Amino acid sequence: MNAPDKAIEGAETAPDATLRQFSGYVMKRAVAVVRNDINAALTPLGLRMFSFSALVVIVDNPGLRQAQLADALAVERPNVVSVLDDLQSRGLVRRGRAPGDKRAYALEATEAGQDLCRQALQVVTEHEARVTHGLDEGQRLALIRALSIMEQTGRAPAGREDDDES
Repeated sequence: MNAPDKAIEGAETAPDATLRQFSGYVMKRAVAVVRNDINAALTPLGLRMFSFSALVVIVDNPGLRQAQLADALAVERPNVVSVLDDLQSRGLVRRGRAPGDKRAYALEATEAGQDLCRQALQVVTEHEARVTHGLDEGQRLALIRALSIMEQTGRAPAGREDDDES
């Protein structure tokens, strides 16, 4: 194994220097920063990272079924039920029977849900600027591309990821 990258300031003297040579470890630490910041930003809107993600996917895909939402968010199907219950009880989402399948629910954002989604997207845009402030636009796009490649080549089965609500 190579020594930690000396170009990362302070990495060679950090107590976790050996771990910092692994992308997964560095990503885990970065995700903690991202999760804390996004949840703090969304809390005034009554959302968290997972509920925000669900709302955006529902707004972008009217008529989406619950199972499709779970697949899109890469979570177990039962895990979306409590988030949908919350969004529905707040008048942000409607569940109706899916056309052609009385066992499935089709999801639609209400006008209030669409309004909240627009507000949340602005908040998340500001969050994105905060957490990527050390990157220029090319680096930010390269990061997204690199993470997307990692996701596609190492795709875990749905529901195996850490809970985004923590």
